[in-house]
Amino acid sequence: MPQAPTITVTSTRITVTVMRTTTTTIMIMMIIIITTTATATGITPMLMTTNSAGPPARAMTDAEAAALYRLMTWLSPAFPVGGFSYSSGIEWAVEAGDINDAASLKDWLAAVLSDGSGFCDGVFLAQAHRAVAADDDRALREVAELAAAFVPSRERQLETTTQGRAFIEIARAAWDCDGLAHAIAQSDGAIVYPIAVGIVSAAHAIPLEPALHAFLHALVSNWISAASRLIPLGQTDSQRVLAALELTVAETAKRAIAAKLDDLGSATFRADLASLRHETQYTRLFRS
Repeated sequence: MPQAPTITVTSTRITVTVMRTTTTTIMIMMIIIITTTATATGITPMLMTTNSAGPPARAMTDAEAAALYRLMTWLSPAFPVGGFSYSSGIEWAVEAGDINDAASLKDWLAAVLSDGSGFCDGVFLAQAHRAVAADDDRALREVAELAAAFVPSRERQLETTTQGRAFIEIARAAWDCDGLAHAIAQSDGAIVYPIAVGIVSAAHAIPLEPALHAFLHALVSNWISAASRLIPLGQTDSQRVLAALELTVAETAKRAIAAKLDDLGSATFRADLASLRHETQYTRLFRS
């Protein structure tokens, strides 16, 4: 005779085992995946569907896809602006013992990013982007001139103007667009790197917020790349430092977007001294 089924209940499934005695013993097991809710009298099973459709995901527009593609290209380490040649004073900081491991590197970069050149460059990029978007040639000239004068040392001046010039030249050669030449012409002197990125991204109608986030990410990535060759730092630790600075990058971008030129200022004196002392450092791998 067939035996009564055995039912085993857990919080997420019921296993029903039916055993029937014949010449050959046959075991049939049926497993029903369910969710259960406790009631006063026991457990009430509720079938759970797995193919329910949620709200449709919004597809990227052509303009958004183009903006993402260009930002990923322009601010990639492979974009030939020569960023690998510069350490922004980190080389001297390593020699002086200020930076000797991943933790000290993270602290140094967080300070420079939020209270030093990172924040200032973010403000300059935002102001240049807005000036180009508004066709305000006078404002663009003023912010470009101020950004060039704001660099604290000769080597940092070389670093940011060389990268700015390379960025502009490559953008015009491979990514030219209407209005770009006019915007570039408004800067009488050298165009520093954040101004160059602000001009090109605005001329291509790329929104300010993603452009600024991508710029700061590229800035931090280049600093970590330099440090990884100096400490030395392994690839995993390098990524841990980059991950640890994610919130700092986001907060710095938010502050830079909201800031005015009157809010510019730096409190990272040790980093500024590092860029000055690197000029007379005896053995060097980097140009700054």
